[in-house]
Amino acid sequence: MSVPNGIPLAIRVILTPLFFKFSPERIHNFTFFCFKLASVIPGLGFIVKKMFQVNHPNLKTELFGINFPNPVGLAAGLDKEASAFDMLGYLGFGFVEIGTLTPVAQPGNPKPRAFRLKKDQALINRMGFNNHGVEAAIKKLKKKKSNVIIGGNIGKNKITTNENAIEDYSICFKSLYPYVDYFAVNISSPNTPNLRELQDKEPLRNLLETLRIINGEMAKPKPILLKIAPDLSNDQLDDIIEIVTETKTSGIIATNTTISREGIHYSKEEIENFGAGGLSGKPLKNRSTEVIRYIVEKTNSKIPVIGVGGIMTPEDALEKLDAGASLVQLYTGFIYEGPSLIKRINKKIINRK
Repeated sequence: MSVPNGIPLAIRVILTPLFFKFSPERIHNFTFFCFKLASVIPGLGFIVKKMFQVNHPNLKTELFGINFPNPVGLAAGLDKEASAFDMLGYLGFGFVEIGTLTPVAQPGNPKPRAFRLKKDQALINRMGFNNHGVEAAIKKLKKKKSNVIIGGNIGKNKITTNENAIEDYSICFKSLYPYVDYFAVNISSPNTPNLRELQDKEPLRNLLETLRIINGEMAKPKPILLKIAPDLSNDQLDDIIEIVTETKTSGIIATNTTISREGIHYSKEEIENFGAGGLSGKPLKNRSTEVIRYIVEKTNSKIPVIGVGGIMTPEDALEKLDAGASLVQLYTGFIYEGPSLIKRINKKIINRK
């Protein structure tokens, strides 16, 4: 069975303007409801795979001892509850990062907490790790139907102090261990008070060393990646590189959202009305690539990097790969461009190899 190439593009052209008439969070919830519904309809997964998946030897990437079918993944923050990973895999992602998950359920920050900046192909969100808790996610992971690679993005509850943060990360790690292929340690979200302080030298060393010890006690250790902010100075990046090397952390995800408002085409008043939160999308592209390149060059490619931030076109993805990223992840680009972007990136990679 073949599917005309124009269908995915037509879906985006028709649906995106319609979806953008509603609030980002409302459409997000509706979309994931549709994903969950679609996943139980017999034969639909097969049709979706035919429409969007691209399979080719040039796409296969081995990293951290994992064989990725293609290098394009979904960043954490969209499938927060581990509710649609199978369908997201059918849409063409080579891997899906769920979460951020916390030990117990929490509602996140007050609404509204997500905003589209359409002029800049960007988003601002201050969700605040809203999720139903790690055990609720595990119940869904136990029902996994596909072979999609799953990353578990873990964090701490808002009410947990930084002094006790290691316990939260440890709980999530031990609970998720049987159900995910790798871990992403999120210490870089700007939407949980004081969370970014865990990027400081001593707290970070203690956290990663604790997780390394727990991981070593498991039957088969799993890759642990550190997700960092784009707002770090080179000196701070040097500290992170040192600690990642010392603790034998598997790699770095660069980068999370930014607190900067540089490069967006809105008035000062409009920006103030959006309020606090992490900015993602096109304005983040250059800084994210700079961080990737810095880490790769500073370590002589010894620390693998997953590149994320501002990938809105296939060319943006290639830019991240050329800067030294081994894999890339989409977030805002997937929201604006739809699943056709995954297919276009993968085809671009095939054609240039």
